[in-house]
Amino acid sequence: MTDGTRPHAPHAQTPARAGGHAVVVGGGLAGVTAALALADAGVRVTLLEGRPRLGGLAFSFRRGELTVDNGQHVYLRCCTAYRWFLDRIDAAALAPLQDRLDVPVLDVAKPAGRRLGRLRRDVLPVPLHLGRSLTTFPHLSLADRARVGRAALALKGLDPADPALDSQDFGSWLTAHGQSARAVEALWDLVGVATLNAVAADASLGLAAMVFKTGLLSDPGAADIGWARVPLGELHDRLARRALDSAGVRTETRTRVTSVSANGDGGWDVRVPGETVEADAVVLAVPQREAYDLLPAGALDAPERLLDIGTAPILNVHVVYDRQVLTSPFFAALGTPVQWVFDRTDASGLKDGQYLAVSQSAAQDEIDQPVAVLRERYLPELERLLPLARGARVRDFFVTRERTATFAPTPGVGRLRPGARTKSPGLYLAGAWTATGWPATMESAVRSGVGAADAALRALGRPRPRRLFAFEEAA
Repeated sequence: MTDGTRPHAPHAQTPARAGGHAVVVGGGLAGVTAALALADAGVRVTLLEGRPRLGGLAFSFRRGELTVDNGQHVYLRCCTAYRWFLDRIDAAALAPLQDRLDVPVLDVAKPAGRRLGRLRRDVLPVPLHLGRSLTTFPHLSLADRARVGRAALALKGLDPADPALDSQDFGSWLTAHGQSARAVEALWDLVGVATLNAVAADASLGLAAMVFKTGLLSDPGAADIGWARVPLGELHDRLARRALDSAGVRTETRTRVTSVSANGDGGWDVRVPGETVEADAVVLAVPQREAYDLLPAGALDAPERLLDIGTAPILNVHVVYDRQVLTSPFFAALGTPVQWVFDRTDASGLKDGQYLAVSQSAAQDEIDQPVAVLRERYLPELERLLPLARGARVRDFFVTRERTATFAPTPGVGRLRPGARTKSPGLYLAGAWTATGWPATMESAVRSGVGAADAALRALGRPRPRRLFAFEEAA
């Protein structure tokens, strides 16, 4: 349906399946994953999404001739769950990985000709795979490079699951392990801000340890970067919807759930405007505040903790030039407000000129700035970084803002994140903000959907589809 009205029960013509009926509330990556996993196991599934599209906060929209992603999203080779998701929706070829980690890093404070450094790996075992890159990285002093190596070895010895690490901040740990302000800026925050959406001083040591151990210290290829070469909507909406349809999932967009309650017969009533949908199991795959509003009494011991999980913004600055100004797919920057810049020309459908997306994480100070102020700030910075931009005409400049893009990975957040199971039998939680062990990434969202589906399948007495959990073996 497209208009949100529901004059008749959506399953009146759908034969019952032996696996029961599950309703998934929310059509982001977590909800789509849970729906696919349940359907693959023989469960009849209805997916309800309030927006007119799927994909959650990883989506696209049209702006004139451009197809624009609301923000730049990347993943790493170690993101085995998201890679499974891409395979499941037949989209892996549209979001390929680098053959080998290679990140150009520009420092505008350096003289011309000495601004470019690279973080890249060799085909050597961990930790030697990054050894040559770090020893020649021009943005760190010789002393800093040596201290970075020692800190990395100390980080490798930490257990991210240790609750004691959750209460500490990463910045203090780095200082205690000899990391200078320059090392934090040029390496630890270069990676950490983009993955955690927080600077080291504001990030849980447990989550930071998880990111760096998994991404840089687990396998030589773990940090190889992948990103969509097509609009995100092509992956997370069109191809996801096709996969759901093929799996037999009934997908209803523009359908906002108003309440979820036990019906007294061991099942659940999910209410939407004009109708009540009955289910044997319900997965709430919505943001934490929305989950709080929908949870029935007694589902969690302390539901108010969900409201204590903070949020962090991401700002994206979009610039369309009349000519090519960047010759690489992306780069990271130092000595400037600019963090990461990606070439989105081909993905957007732009026929001539070049379209760059500037991704700004931990953007608390800028998220509400007027477009004119951001234009005055970022266009000169791009000219400093990219000499070819100095003579180029700006055809378009606009921003996209996600004020609650992720949960805030602050110290202590780990104890606030609930697992997939609630105290109400048949009711499960999913979302990047749940207790996946990962920060708020696409990987975390998919893992949460798998976890919720797994819990529901066990309760429904359904076998786990073998291919669904193949990524666990890969991990």
